[in-house]
Amino acid sequence: MQQDGLILELQNGNQRAFERIYELYSESIYGIIYSIVNDETLAEEILQDVFLKIWDKAPTYNSSKGRFFTWILNIARNASIDQIRSKSYKNKQKNLKADNFVDILESNSNFTAKTDAIGIKKYIDILKPVCKKLIDLLFYKGFTQKETAEELDMPLGTVKTKNRACINKLREMLAE
Repeated sequence: MQQDGLILELQNGNQRAFERIYELYSESIYGIIYSIVNDETLAEEILQDVFLKIWDKAPTYNSSKGRFFTWILNIARNASIDQIRSKSYKNKQKNLKADNFVDILESNSNFTAKTDAIGIKKYIDILKPVCKKLIDLLFYKGFTQKETAEELDMPLGTVKTKNRACINKLREMLAE
């Protein structure tokens, strides 16, 4: 069955079409969700919620407004972001923090592993500590700029300016 026919069957409530769509897209969607939440169990829960939304909202999909994959990708992305912005998620994250932890960037091998995995560890190590903190919070932990400002007890405008400067410095180093 072609994709258009499969989508039409899904929109008509065909359970087999839904199962086939799950088979085709679940792995990619899980990867996207996981890249946002960085938690396997949570990513699996969100994946199930996303496919329930796909089933429920299938009749609202309109091919003239965009590709089907983009439509389900947006559902997954929004569900993931909603989850990490939720109170329960934030409370869970706060429970993980403790005053006696050494600076998480300097001691956290997870950050080192992530930067090493994408080949920029040696460049990040050269950056100022504030840049390391900003990159960790904004890019690896998915904080918004406002959340980063609150976390670092820094004005929002300063976070934006420093983030731009840090990213530009990183770009300069990578271009050398």
